[in-house]
Amino acid sequence: MGSFISAVTLTVPDYDQAIDFYVGVLGFDLLEDTKLSDTKRWVKIAPKGAQTALVIAQAEGPSQIAAVGNQNGGRVSFFLQTDDFISRYEAMRNAGVTFTEEPRRESYGHVVVFSDPFGNLWDLIQPI
Repeated sequence: MGSFISAVTLTVPDYDQAIDFYVGVLGFDLLEDTKLSDTKRWVKIAPKGAQTALVIAQAEGPSQIAAVGNQNGGRVSFFLQTDDFISRYEAMRNAGVTFTEEPRRESYGHVVVFSDPFGNLWDLIQPI
């Protein structure tokens, strides 16, 4: 029996703001949005066709709120792979996504770092 990572948690300040960005701006699919209580929801999103999803968790309490946008100590936390780097980059830039640098070519592929509205860093990457 094979194994794979099915989901990774992303802590955000607000469910709907995260859905607006990831689904509305980046074009991810909203896989599930189930109300669990008055304050908690089970929200899963993923890029179209992806095997691994993000579970969006709304921060609760001081330590979780403090971790929003810095869940990986300021390093890139997530990698959005594309097969058409230039088109994807241009579409994201035109949609108002914040890039922290200019696109560059590395030995492993074309890459550019972008930030979500909460401060989490992502690589947009097209492997060579």
